[in-house]
Amino acid sequence: MPPDLSPTQQKLHEIIFEADTPAGKAFDVSLMVVIILSVVAVMLESSSAIQARYGPWLRTFEWVVTILFTIEYVLRLYCVGKPARYARSFFGVVDLLAILPSYLSLFIPGAQSLLVIRALRLLRVFRVLKLAHFVGEASELRAALRASARKIIVFLGAVLTCTLIVGSLMYLIEGEANGFTSIPVSIYWAIVTMTTVGYGDIAPQTALGKILASAIMILGYGIIAVPTGIVSVELAGVTRKKVTTQACPQCSAGGHDADAVHCKYCGAAL
Repeated sequence: MPPDLSPTQQKLHEIIFEADTPAGKAFDVSLMVVIILSVVAVMLESSSAIQARYGPWLRTFEWVVTILFTIEYVLRLYCVGKPARYARSFFGVVDLLAILPSYLSLFIPGAQSLLVIRALRLLRVFRVLKLAHFVGEASELRAALRASARKIIVFLGAVLTCTLIVGSLMYLIEGEANGFTSIPVSIYWAIVTMTTVGYGDIAPQTALGKILASAIMILGYGIIAVPTGIVSVELAGVTRKKVTTQACPQCSAGGHDADAVHCKYCGAAL
């Protein structure tokens, strides 16, 4: 633990961020139980019958949990050496989003429904249960997605160009009489058809329009496989490394190599 953290910060960091001690594991398990109960309460409140009978109790429970999560979020920022870095991290943003909807509901009615975002906090179960190999798998997937990002962007650009052309052609072929009232509407139809969703709210009526629709349907099946292939190739090239569940006391980042002595993100001693 870095010497620039006070004994109180070090103790809080051990409890809140580490799952290797009894106190840390008990904290994380208790936190997950509260998260699950909170998400269940939000879902129950969406039912008019349950809300009419237990609405005040559910809202009180949500506010109690929100206050607890707010205190926890502040303590997380307090017990790391670089609070701004943690606040910008994935879990830091998720922790913040877990409490914002309740406060937004004071100004925007119904915003509390967004509290289901708290379910993302359950991703910490991999660390709590010492499933470090899952952390490693997640790191590999993230690396593969990052490596294939440019290829996928180029691919999506080609797909959007194709839908623009097909949508414009369908607008010329079918026209307003058959429901293709504008080029944007026709592009919407092309996207729905190419992705094989097929809502059926708009459909070509002419023979030429049906031929074009058939072509884009067949093309859609081929297009779906391209991103999968790109990511699969990148995944095959990712080097597997053994990682731990240890969190950095400065930036709270995880996923370090088993033999790491310094954080690979901020350089702090582990």
